[in-house]
Amino acid sequence: MDEESPAVQPQDQSCWAALPAVCLRRVFWWLGDGDRSRAALVCRTWNQTMYSADLWRHRTITFSGRLSRVHASEFESALWYVKKFGRYLEHLEIKFLNPYNAVLTKKFQVTMRGLLSCLGKSNSRLKSLSVQHLELDRLVWRNSVRTSFIKSLSFFLKKVGKHLDHLNLKGARLTVEQGCAVLSALSFVRGESGLSQLNIEDYFSHHLAVYSSPQFHAAMAAFHSLVSLTLNYNCISDELLDGLCENNSRTLWTLNIKCHVHDPHGQVVWGMSWARLARQASKLKVNFFFERIMKHERLARILLQEIPVRSVSLRSCYFSDPDWSMRPTLTDLLPTFRHTLQKLTFEFNNSHESLDEELGLLVLSCRKLFYFKVWAFLDVRFVERILKSQEEGQCSLRTLKVRIYTSRYETHEEDRTLREIHRRYRRLIDAGLNYLVIAYPMM
Repeated sequence: MDEESPAVQPQDQSCWAALPAVCLRRVFWWLGDGDRSRAALVCRTWNQTMYSADLWRHRTITFSGRLSRVHASEFESALWYVKKFGRYLEHLEIKFLNPYNAVLTKKFQVTMRGLLSCLGKSNSRLKSLSVQHLELDRLVWRNSVRTSFIKSLSFFLKKVGKHLDHLNLKGARLTVEQGCAVLSALSFVRGESGLSQLNIEDYFSHHLAVYSSPQFHAAMAAFHSLVSLTLNYNCISDELLDGLCENNSRTLWTLNIKCHVHDPHGQVVWGMSWARLARQASKLKVNFFFERIMKHERLARILLQEIPVRSVSLRSCYFSDPDWSMRPTLTDLLPTFRHTLQKLTFEFNNSHESLDEELGLLVLSCRKLFYFKVWAFLDVRFVERILKSQEEGQCSLRTLKVRIYTSRYETHEEDRTLREIHRRYRRLIDAGLNYLVIAYPMM
């Protein structure tokens, strides 16, 4: 270096010192908690960046259901985080992964009591809360622990319910009384809730006829701004549909309904109730998810022609019943919704009947269908017929996912034919079709 050249100052040695605040926050956004804490010790500017609100608006807190040295500090770090940065939170997700004994559920309950208490005091901006798959009806939850947790959650929702927009309590598995008490907490302050998205799928324990509970109808009557509602069919009744029509018809857009084989679903729901709701909530689209309910007579009691059905998912897993036939559902029931259906998902064991022709005709009849997924015993040429119809403009799928079951151990012949079909229609597939087709031995 030339001796007369000016000395390089320390601040000129790195561009980090001159990095704009918005860029520095973006760098911090990608760091984990430990790295952020260490970076905050570098200088005053970095320490101030550590406390930027936009770094802490979204948070997922995961508790392991298996206690170990690695996971032992999860409970303590969750409380530390909420005390330190809880006031910035806008979207919070809590996960408790498969607890295997009562000691862990007790530890989780105590931690959540402190966490929710701290949040209730410091936070006034929480918009979204998700606490999924707790399965509180399992034996690992002692009655006292379960009751304490529900009490803490209800008390917290009373405080934040006035500004909460999205609540997801999927898989809580509560009694009707417990579940309704938690839902009622959302409207404790103003007498009504401004919630726009509510997920109570599997929120109540299996086997409960929630549709006959006046307490449930009273709790749901407090919601006046729902855009999306997810629940089980054992909650559906004429009273619920009338309440949604009266209180949420201006906003209601999506209704997701799960019907499980273990849930009671023999209630009578009149088509006129659905027709009135569809007429008042003109943008409403209904999505049905059926688990191991496949018989035509059961499906026909639920899928009434007055319902604006957008999607249907029928899953029987690997169960097979020689007395069950899928054909009437494909040829008589589902075509009723051909003007509204956009998404179809089938997973069933039809080893006792061929359905290639019926499935192909159903796809062609649903002109708005853009998503089609089927796992079933099919001929490989079924895929070719669908692609040929797509090429000729008879359907407009954007997603085609097919798992072709075969009763043989090897699928070499099917794989070879599928490769030929892919080569033949490669241009169509590459043009934007989300395409996944495989042969799968099912013995």
